[in-house]
Amino acid sequence: MPAAFRPTGASVPTGLNGVRRGIPEATVARLPIYHRVLTSMRDDDVTTVSSEELAQACGINSAKLRKDLSHLGSYGTRGVGYGVDYLRYQIARELGLTQDWPVVIVGVGNLGHALAGYAGFASRGFRIVGLIDADAERVGERIADVEVRGIADLEAVVAENGATIGVVATPAASAQSVCDRLVAAGVTSILNFAPSVLTVPEGVDVRKVDLGTELQILAFHQQRRATARSADAAGGDHQADDAHTWPEAVAR
Repeated sequence: MPAAFRPTGASVPTGLNGVRRGIPEATVARLPIYHRVLTSMRDDDVTTVSSEELAQACGINSAKLRKDLSHLGSYGTRGVGYGVDYLRYQIARELGLTQDWPVVIVGVGNLGHALAGYAGFASRGFRIVGLIDADAERVGERIADVEVRGIADLEAVVAENGATIGVVATPAASAQSVCDRLVAAGVTSILNFAPSVLTVPEGVDVRKVDLGTELQILAFHQQRRATARSADAAGGDHQADDAHTWPEAVAR
């Protein structure tokens, strides 16, 4: 482990051989949450944390957290817990965040522009190295010190920067063709913000971010809560009515 990431006095346990295969997808999806919470704890000068405390901060149960971390070969120390710095590094290494990942964004509309200017990527191991747009009026614009280039330069931008991660933030109609060009240029991981399903060859990973769908899911839960409140209120009214008429029923 690099000295910069190794807590003072910590030993490096055996069995940590880089990225492991066979980690369940559900576990992988939770690792960034653990990393974010541990980063916040480190910033607050917290040095050790129990599984119960970490699980509570992450919004899950401690048994699930311990099972997730067991896939990394990390079990903490009984009676002490986990070293915050060390566990954070361990998760960062599993996620590939201990190196710099060059990213190319295609589509610099409102969403692409916001993504390009987001400072949080750099602190998590991602560096925006290329911005591509089909709108000639945007070409030459600089966002966070990166120049927007035309769609014809897509392959060149990927090659120049050795990018293997691409972000598709284009309209749905052009998303698949952009995806095809990214893959042909050597991109093997794609984050898709376009409202369409992308088809990619084997060996290429696609993660879809559909903000509309996420809002609809929130609306579903919001509606269920409202329905439950209405039902509770109606039940309370019925109980009040029953309480009012019960003495009369007894009297009869």
